[in-house]
Amino acid sequence: MRLTLRRADDTLALGARLGRRLKAGDVILLRGELGAGKTTLTRGLARGLGYRGLVSSPTFALAHRYRGGRLTLHHLDLYRVAEGDDAELGLDELLADPRGAVVVEWPDAARGIWPRDRLELVLTHAKNGRTASLVAKGPRSRALRSIGDRARRFSARGRGK
Repeated sequence: MRLTLRRADDTLALGARLGRRLKAGDVILLRGELGAGKTTLTRGLARGLGYRGLVSSPTFALAHRYRGGRLTLHHLDLYRVAEGDDAELGLDELLADPRGAVVVEWPDAARGIWPRDRLELVLTHAKNGRTASLVAKGPRSRALRSIGDRARRFSARGRGK
């Protein structure tokens, strides 16, 4: 499924919709060029979970933790991790957190560790903003992706969110 996100607020709103639906164990993998909106979408995810603090890219820290009202969002950025160097990052522990969901920017450095059921989201720069392509890899991620269907119908009416 592909969505058009005309403004950064649309990216934030998509993230918030997804965040409100996140459950423990959910994994979202974000891909896209620098500046494509991965951290903005993550900010929306955290807001959807009830987190109100600062959300920033963990490029140098590798991971940030945002404690929302119902879940903790583990935000990873593997941009600076070489492919295959993920063994010592403790990703298994984060994925096993019974009160956590995981969102990963630049996930390809740890290709083999991600669960089969995950939502993959690709953000790309477009003429009129950004596009978001959502690919579900299992039944739970299909339920998450379904909020994109509603967002697309709403956006088609010209409301932008």
